[in-house]
Amino acid sequence: MKLYIKYMVSTRCKMIVKEELKKLSLNYILVDLGVIDILENINIEQRMLLKAALLADGLELMDDKKSMLIEKIKNVIVEMVHYADEIPKFNFSNFLSEKLNYDYTYLANLFSEVQGTTIEKYIISHKIERIKELIIYDELNITEIAFKLNYSSVAHLSSQFKKVTGLSPTHFKRLKDKRRSPIEEI
Repeated sequence: MKLYIKYMVSTRCKMIVKEELKKLSLNYILVDLGVIDILENINIEQRMLLKAALLADGLELMDDKKSMLIEKIKNVIVEMVHYADEIPKFNFSNFLSEKLNYDYTYLANLFSEVQGTTIEKYIISHKIERIKELIIYDELNITEIAFKLNYSSVAHLSSQFKKVTGLSPTHFKRLKDKRRSPIEEI
């Protein structure tokens, strides 16, 4: 039985969900970003207990099909931007359509309607947060970051970074108080 969870965007979230499932003696096949696959069917009482436990941890068990689809879109983006070694060089709209088995226009319209922003802007927000993270870690230079995140050039990365943050990547690197947003708040 598959269940979908809102705001489940990190390894820490997956650990929390696994712990809650364990407390309720629910056996799982898979716990991944935004989705869990439980071996058995759960009854209404177990579902309510799981829902309450997850809510206490800042997560939300979803029932609405459109909300589930929005979360799937977000999870594909988060996984691609934050957890892939390198963002693949492909047409993202085709990739998302194939991965979720929906027409991209439908996905884009639904996402914009529900989230109040476009998929493209959502991806850019995540890429900017990832750039901040990589700048803070100081393991890669801006050219390497641009390549890793599939920017056409350092100038394109810098322009987009400045448009979103108001700072150049170099200026951001010099700041002592580097402000980043948690993934779930983007």
